[in-house]
Amino acid sequence: MANDKLIINRRTALKTGLAGAAALATPTFFIRDAWADDFCNMPKGKEVTFGFNVPQSGAYADEGMDELKAYQLAVKHLNGEGDGGMLKTMKPLALKGNGVLGKKVAYVSGDTQTKADQARATAKRMIEKDGAIMITGGSSSAEAVAVQSLCQDVGVIFMAGLTHSNDTTGKDKRAYGFRHFFNAYMSGVALGPVLSEAYGKDRAAYHLTADYTWGWTQEESMKDATEKQGWKTVKAVRTPLGAADFSQYITPVLNSGADVLILNHYGKDMINSLTQAVQFGLRDKMANGKKFEIVVPLFSELMAQGAGDAIKGIYGTANWDWKLEDAATSAFTKSFGAAYGTPPSQAAQTCYVQAILYADACERAGSFNPSAVIKALEGFEFDGMGNGKTLYRAADHQCFKDVLVVQGKDKPKDKFDLLEVRKIVPASQVTYDPSIFGGELGSKDAKKCG
Repeated sequence: MANDKLIINRRTALKTGLAGAAALATPTFFIRDAWADDFCNMPKGKEVTFGFNVPQSGAYADEGMDELKAYQLAVKHLNGEGDGGMLKTMKPLALKGNGVLGKKVAYVSGDTQTKADQARATAKRMIEKDGAIMITGGSSSAEAVAVQSLCQDVGVIFMAGLTHSNDTTGKDKRAYGFRHFFNAYMSGVALGPVLSEAYGKDRAAYHLTADYTWGWTQEESMKDATEKQGWKTVKAVRTPLGAADFSQYITPVLNSGADVLILNHYGKDMINSLTQAVQFGLRDKMANGKKFEIVVPLFSELMAQGAGDAIKGIYGTANWDWKLEDAATSAFTKSFGAAYGTPPSQAAQTCYVQAILYADACERAGSFNPSAVIKALEGFEFDGMGNGKTLYRAADHQCFKDVLVVQGKDKPKDKFDLLEVRKIVPASQVTYDPSIFGGELGSKDAKKCG
């Protein structure tokens, strides 16, 4: 009866959003007794296998390759190799640096090619052939939504990598899916007031938008945020993912009556569209008696490197930046730099964190059973991962933390110093009611493979 009472109390605490505290207060051996070992890819040997599913080719390959490096670094740290990285700074922490629940972490990887169908296929292979206990990755929200749905169906947890669409933890959210990265809504809320202050309230915006789930919700969020500041939307045009030449889309902007171009593009698409817009002379143009401006709502140091001088002065948002002055960021940047010779991108940071958070949740739950791990993640509050205090909200499995407004530097020190953090918007200002995007999490019950 005493054991049963402890288990029941822990479940009650999880439902009321006190998962972190409850997990720490409850002895691990009681939790082990609470979960049946009958679920997909239950580890039976001395290793547990993670599946790293990232674009190693296609429009988002730069981010994907940086993600893979971060995952490999996370595996080393989980297994007690290297300097430990953020395992030295994360609070609270259940991991011991000897693997997860006494098992060494192994991994398999796949190339999603920045395609949703391919991402789903490689994830399926890793689950069915390689025995992956969880899948993580993606640099496209289309990939994330597709893989998250698969993982829900087969009963394997998906720790989303770089995915910024509102849909991932909105209408397409799933009980088996968790997102650390922020979303398009948060970008809009953080960026809108900054743009108004920098460029004024009387502005006319033209949107070029990647034609898939992320682009759609980014466009919607930016329209909402800028129109609340007094801007009007002149036109919005959808562009195909992976287009090398954006000239046919940029030419009409010149005579549209717009005085701001908002590029809802990411990865190589953003590099190409921004570079071509600058080559077409948009940044030297006057429109409506104002200097023409270009905005990129979401971008990274990697994209800034690809865009070169075109990134100077451009406003956007970021999930994290390696130049932040906190112990966790310093520890991760040092580890990543020692391993690969470059600072990590925001994609690398969020993927490293996701791998660590999953492993820590297993350790806190005392089980690899996904039902137990889901409960350990829901409502979990943590710090020391580079983003300040962060909450994994139980209602939609979305992380809430501070958002960075960034701007391309006019005089960078080197090719890694291209962005300046202009404003840190507190998590409280970008937190929203989980019902606004709809969707249902669905079943959290563990399932057998197949």
